[in-house]
Amino acid sequence: MPLQPIEPHGSGQNPKPNIPTPIDPPALLHLSFFGESGCFAAGMDRGFRIFCCDPFREIVRREVDVGGISAVDMHFRYTIMALVGGGPHPNYPPNKVMLWDDNQRRYIGELSFRTEVRSVLFHRDRVVIVLEHKVYTYNLADLKLLHQIETISNLKGLCAVSQLAGSVVMVCPGLHKGEVRVDHFGAKRSKFIMAHDSKIACFALNPDGRFVATASSRGTLIRVFNTVDGTLFREVRRGADIADIYSLAFSSTAQWLAVSSDKGTVHVFDLNVNTKSPRNGNSLCASDSNLAVTQSRSFRSLVKGVLPKYFSSEWSFAQFRLLEGSHYIVAFGHQKDTVVILGMDGSFYRCQFDPTNGGEMTQLEYHNFLKPEEAF
Repeated sequence: MPLQPIEPHGSGQNPKPNIPTPIDPPALLHLSFFGESGCFAAGMDRGFRIFCCDPFREIVRREVDVGGISAVDMHFRYTIMALVGGGPHPNYPPNKVMLWDDNQRRYIGELSFRTEVRSVLFHRDRVVIVLEHKVYTYNLADLKLLHQIETISNLKGLCAVSQLAGSVVMVCPGLHKGEVRVDHFGAKRSKFIMAHDSKIACFALNPDGRFVATASSRGTLIRVFNTVDGTLFREVRRGADIADIYSLAFSSTAQWLAVSSDKGTVHVFDLNVNTKSPRNGNSLCASDSNLAVTQSRSFRSLVKGVLPKYFSSEWSFAQFRLLEGSHYIVAFGHQKDTVVILGMDGSFYRCQFDPTNGGEMTQLEYHNFLKPEEAF
């Protein structure tokens, strides 16, 4: 059965789908991973699409003649999508979140605000709405407001939610420049972390909510903090030049951290986490393959405080080169030691890194998900 277009808000009829052509390709307004990075959503100037990463395939396409979608998220367990209008011709007012049930092909709810919605995300049975100065958390079943948080100006809609020991962990900007706020809702506890001197540009939680990685508007240093006590766990260096950090992503065990920026290189850092599940029969920190890395870190600890911080920083373990200036976001793939990279030009890359030697990553797969021939 062919996919049918969604109905624009307030319309009584379904418009005909606007099939992209090479002359008039769709324009991307939004890209985001969801479902523990197993899928990603693309909001466009006329609808949205949902893709599976492994194997790569398009699973949902909803297009309208005129109607941009600037934010999309899909519930990991249901076929419910949260949609926000955007672009030159938004499909809905930008201050509304529309909840769309794709099985029933109908809207099941909407949330309206006084200001523009910056981002939206699901976490289990909650939906989180991010405005420039507010973060709202609602119960999905009845759209009852559960939490309301004030933040510093947050035009990017930065927010991350995860789960730690049965408690929901949410990270958002604090009330001061360079500060992040960590809320443990189950424990009814908030922690404020002064992560950087400059404005927060990006952050990410690891899957179990133990760590938060942060980057500032300078984009040179990435810091990883413990979400429980706010202590600094690691500091790594992307580079020496100022850069715009577009995304941060942890691997499932928090062993690796991936970073994308406008410099055109995706970096993977070894966080040296002593995981409970050993690799190659040994603890990661004690394995022979990491002896050189450990010695290098020991040397850097000796020169710390003697040489400039530039020399004592942890540098990336693996890299993948892309076009400088282009916008890419990154996540770890379900295949071992793989990274998935999405570009606002419609590019999909799957790369693999050597967990022992690092260095340049190997490209395994490439697609352009905006081209009609790439649709399934």
